[in-house]
Amino acid sequence: MFSKLISLYKPAPEIAPIDYDQDEQKRVYRYWRNRIMYTSVIGYSLFYFVRKNISIAMPAIEADLGISKTELGLFLTLHGLIYGLSKFLNGFLGDNSNPRWFMGTGLIMSALMSIFFGMSSGVIAFGVFWMLNGWFQGMGFPPCAKSIANWFSPSERGVKFSIWNSSHSIGAALVLILNSYLVTIDWRLCFFVPSLLAISGAFFIFNRLRDKPESLGLPPVEVFKDEIPTSVNQKSREKVDYKELLKVMIFKNPVIWVICMATFFVYTVRYVILDWGPTFLYEMRGIEIQHSGWMVAGYEVAGILGMLSSGWLMDRVFKGRGGRAALIYMLLCTVAIFLFWYMPGESTLFYTVLLLLIGFFIYGPQALVGIIVSNIVSKDLAATGIGLTGLFAYLSTILSGWGIGMIVTNMGWDTAFLTLLGAGGAASLFFLLTWNTGYISKKNNHH
Repeated sequence: MFSKLISLYKPAPEIAPIDYDQDEQKRVYRYWRNRIMYTSVIGYSLFYFVRKNISIAMPAIEADLGISKTELGLFLTLHGLIYGLSKFLNGFLGDNSNPRWFMGTGLIMSALMSIFFGMSSGVIAFGVFWMLNGWFQGMGFPPCAKSIANWFSPSERGVKFSIWNSSHSIGAALVLILNSYLVTIDWRLCFFVPSLLAISGAFFIFNRLRDKPESLGLPPVEVFKDEIPTSVNQKSREKVDYKELLKVMIFKNPVIWVICMATFFVYTVRYVILDWGPTFLYEMRGIEIQHSGWMVAGYEVAGILGMLSSGWLMDRVFKGRGGRAALIYMLLCTVAIFLFWYMPGESTLFYTVLLLLIGFFIYGPQALVGIIVSNIVSKDLAATGIGLTGLFAYLSTILSGWGIGMIVTNMGWDTAFLTLLGAGGAASLFFLLTWNTGYISKKNNHH
């Protein structure tokens, strides 16, 4: 019984290719690609239901139980660090498992931790359950990265990864809206209701998601799209040991480490605006918290447009060289941050427009880092490579959360914004180093 259960998590075995005619194969492939995409988007959106459900509830928890901001902030930071570590370590497991069962199990476990959190009343229990939640949250991204890498070819991953990446903002926005109503009844409902929705979503993932095309009798995506694989082709993959491949393509690959550093600074900017934006607008610009909350929600929505447009730019204009698109977006984002800080006494509309621009330009690079990685490593290592960048993304919470809080307390907002501008400049510099990195379009024949 136990061994049968464990076998579910092993990659689905490849089956003999099914002899479709060309039109039928296109129809079947299109059906599965659409199904994999919408399942991944819905599934990952629901991970946010049991991750971002805490933000609306925190003031009520503080008022009800007398738990301080420092205590709440500490386990939020620990959650972020554990999530980043989990995303990295689960990248290894994600690359060597069936995404269908791996992702669904992670969502159920994360939802259970959220339920246990909602049943708790003490700081230690809150901390333990939210840190465990952070670990299980790390089981969401790797199977999605593996699925996109296996079902979509390098030349189209910019757009496809960006479409998938919108799940972050969709999930965050929906749970914020849902919980803004639930918190008026009882803050504990902010943990119970989203968790039940997430558990339902896990069964949707079990039903809908599948492993790579070869497990369904279809050819690899590069064959289907008539493209030469970007890094290691099938024959050489069979010859090269997995550990050796991991060492050469990830740990000894300087471009991966450059992208990791860029990711650290991109996420610093993203989370400083997301976490501290309402406080800055209230304290320094005199904008009421409820208005600033809507303004920062607009930042998330603008981010979806930024993701989609940056993916299009990467695929269509820069032919897969995502570092070029990311550099342009990061420079424009840094200019918008400078204006947001340096232009006091302007209208609420002025600051809203700038926040929308910052959101648009920061979510472009945030989406692109994963695409760049998946295009320069073997698709068999996509989850591991992106997991490593994810570790650096959430290491940034030390600077964006605790660090910025300390800077504002001791040196004021001006020093905090100079730090933020420095992060924007550093991210731009690291993206500049990847200028010529990426997929170069090659076809086996001319069309």
